[in-house]
Amino acid sequence: MHFCHEISAQRTFLSLIASFLFTLALASCSNEPESPPTETIQESTPSSQNKEKKNIALVMKTLTNPFFIEMERGARRAEEDLGINLQVKTAAQETSIQQQIGIVESLISDKVDAIVIAPGDSVELIPVLKLAQDAGIVIINIDNELDPLYSEKVGLSNIPFISVDNEQGAYNSVKTVVQQISKPTAVAILEGIREAKNADDRKNGAIRAFNESPYTNIVAMETAHWKIDEGYEVTKRIFSQHPEIGALFCANDMMALGAIRYLQSNGRDDVLVAAFDALELAVKAVNEGTLVATIDQQAAEQGYQGVVFAHKALAGEKLPEITLIDTLVITRK
Repeated sequence: MHFCHEISAQRTFLSLIASFLFTLALASCSNEPESPPTETIQESTPSSQNKEKKNIALVMKTLTNPFFIEMERGARRAEEDLGINLQVKTAAQETSIQQQIGIVESLISDKVDAIVIAPGDSVELIPVLKLAQDAGIVIINIDNELDPLYSEKVGLSNIPFISVDNEQGAYNSVKTVVQQISKPTAVAILEGIREAKNADDRKNGAIRAFNESPYTNIVAMETAHWKIDEGYEVTKRIFSQHPEIGALFCANDMMALGAIRYLQSNGRDDVLVAAFDALELAVKAVNEGTLVATIDQQAAEQGYQGVVFAHKALAGEKLPEITLIDTLVITRK
């Protein structure tokens, strides 16, 4: 009987040890680390969703000209409406063409989806834009048209262009001056950057309007590179050579403001001045009577439509080759 009790106790002890070892094994399994989240879960996070937004760059000539500040304002409105990421890049000055080229090269490296560009030069930007297009980047041209013949030669194609009829706008601006001239009068033109298509168009529009008058004779045409200080200096030089000038067309408001400053400082309130852009200071000059007229080419609308076109192109929509926005003649009336 005593022998049976010993066997029973040994069995009980072995059962307890087995139970204890089984419990330890379960505890060890329950403490193993969880497997990491799958890629699908990571891609659905909010930060990854933001990366799916289209990255569109607006490349402008400068922000020293209020015209381009308005253009950015329109582009920012499109950014908000469309839910895209907008980068705004500008060169230091409107003549900083190489800097603009460098900006486009950086955007190619950044692999943006689209570039909306107001080129400072109608020819020199074409090769780098061809590189961008070859990299799969959508290109939209606004404000100043890229040269179509050189674009074709280089292979840059299917670039929608959004702007205004610069030739007709300049013609309308000068007509407001010509209508006030009823005797033989010497006139002059301050041009923009001569390599820019919009500058050439505005010069041609002004020439057409002046030539239609039997009283006006163009005695000087010089570039002031769109700049207010150069507008002052070039006007000073022209009037030192032709003090008889009675009317002046400036291809943008910045040059006109410089010209007006020179004329006022020299007591020449007898000179009729017309311009182009409808900047706030120019509209003020119109209301004050120191500027006869300026042209509103709706810079904000150009910026807005440029970004909208880029977004549509990225969605595969077919776009018109040329889109012209209306110009408005601003006079004191």
